[in-house]
Amino acid sequence: MALKLVKDAPTVWNYLNGLVNIYKPAGITVQQVQNTIIHNICRDLNQLEVRPSLQRVVINNAAHDSKLNVTKVEDLSDNVLVTGPRYQPDDIKCRFSANHGRFSSGVTVLGINNGTKLAFRLQQNRPLRVYRVTGFLGKATETHFAESRVTARATIDHIGSEKIGRLLASIQASHQRKMFEISGVDIQSQAAYELACRGTIRPADNRVPMIYGIRLAEYRKPFFTIEIHAINETEPYLGELIHEIGINLKSCAHCTSVRCIRHGHFQLEHSLLKKDWNLQNIISGMAHTNKLINQHPDMLQQDSSSLQEM
Repeated sequence: MALKLVKDAPTVWNYLNGLVNIYKPAGITVQQVQNTIIHNICRDLNQLEVRPSLQRVVINNAAHDSKLNVTKVEDLSDNVLVTGPRYQPDDIKCRFSANHGRFSSGVTVLGINNGTKLAFRLQQNRPLRVYRVTGFLGKATETHFAESRVTARATIDHIGSEKIGRLLASIQASHQRKMFEISGVDIQSQAAYELACRGTIRPADNRVPMIYGIRLAEYRKPFFTIEIHAINETEPYLGELIHEIGINLKSCAHCTSVRCIRHGHFQLEHSLLKKDWNLQNIISGMAHTNKLINQHPDMLQQDSSSLQEM
């Protein structure tokens, strides 16, 4: 099908409904990301052919003529020089499906206009998210992140990749036991076996962080990067996890970066970088997201509490 160039702003506005996969940079909040995207959308829409000013009816009665002349003239109160640009930031509704912290980066799914309903359903469905979290061994900080004050130092010569791997395996096993405890069944019972056969389950309380997989992705002393598969996680929780890993390694550690590389079926390679946050790329991203949702409707609604295969 041949592509058609559209310059009519109202027509483009009708297509501006859906989800878009955004790459959030580290160091800025999601509110700043939202404000930037809304500003760019309004700027690009106002550069297109916006609707003309409204017309008003004027009835003239000339002194030398008994006939009334009815004409239409431009309503100056609706002129863009009076009202301002046709598309204002308040006209656009936005909602994030995950509230990443200021220090986090990576995949962020944003709903625009009618897409805010889809973003809410995606958030309530709680799909699995995958992170690459980097820690620094030998230093502990107040907030467990690199931007805060150093509170402790320790040696790291005794730490190797094998030791980190064993610790991460024990953390994963403890969270797997925790899943059955939250479900209220004994891990050695038949009910626990039948529950495990259904697949990986999620807690009913969306305030309980749950790790389904954790492994060492890279180790370059003193930096180490772990890959985490989790739901209900938060930025402070991931920072606390790095801190606890440092303590269990008989040392200390703090988090230097948090990057989300996958949110459900939303992949990092399809995220829009900051330089691509414009109207054309956002609408193209919505088209790709619509295809993804049609292929995986379980992202918005699942029939069971078990996690779906990614």
